Amino acid sequence: MTAPRIRLNNVAFARSDYACLLDLDVPAGALVAVTGPSGAGKSTLLDLIAGFEIPQSGSILIGERDVTGDAPVDRPVSMLFQDNNLFAHLSAADNVGIGISPRLALTGDDREQVQAALQRVGLDGKAGRLPRQLSGGERQRVALARALVRDRPVLLLDEPFAALGPALRREMADLVVDLRDERHLTVLLVTHEPADVAGIASHVAFLDAGRVHAFGLPADVLGAGGGKAIGDYLGRR
Repeated sequence: MTAPRIRLNNVAFARSDYACLLDLDVPAGALVAVTGPSGAGKSTLLDLIAGFEIPQSGSILIGERDVTGDAPVDRPVSMLFQDNNLFAHLSAADNVGIGISPRLALTGDDREQVQAALQRVGLDGKAGRLPRQLSGGERQRVALARALVRDRPVLLLDEPFAALGPALRREMADLVVDLRDERHLTVLLVTHEPADVAGIASHVAFLDAGRVHAFGLPADVLGAGGGKAIGDYLGRR
């Protein structure tokens, strides 16, 4: 699997209460921390890349492929949400297995792949547990394992660690870095806590009022030269 470049070219999207115009060029293999105030367009950016929202104009390219009008299932993308999207009545293994077959029609090789993914995210021995029997961090690991078996080169994470404590957020962020390196992924991770990912992100995208106001190295975007809007967001005086 090869990490793809992601480009949003003059992508316009609007609904009754919100409008955005997004331009962004994410290098292949980058791990981008997407940050900015509430309502800035962070989740919308991910939804547009994943295909959950379709722009009124502009284009979205993943690698050299124009995916602007493609359905989510046809895009080379996996997405993790803050609430994990786990099924409460299914075991950890089955929650991972639906990433391979939504009907859980799994072969022996498929089940071995599920076990390997759970082991890789540190859940060896917990395959039979229901989500309610797992901690918040363990549920996020199940969701990550499901992304691994989907084997898509783009991983989008929409504030997946917001409900976790600082130490566990950092542990999960480090795991995402390891998986990015091992699987050759391009990763975008929405966060309201840029300090949590500044040490592991290759790039930062700062959004405000439906625009990408800054994109670059973390030190450049989040540093003193990043501009007034970023300084206000970070609480600098």
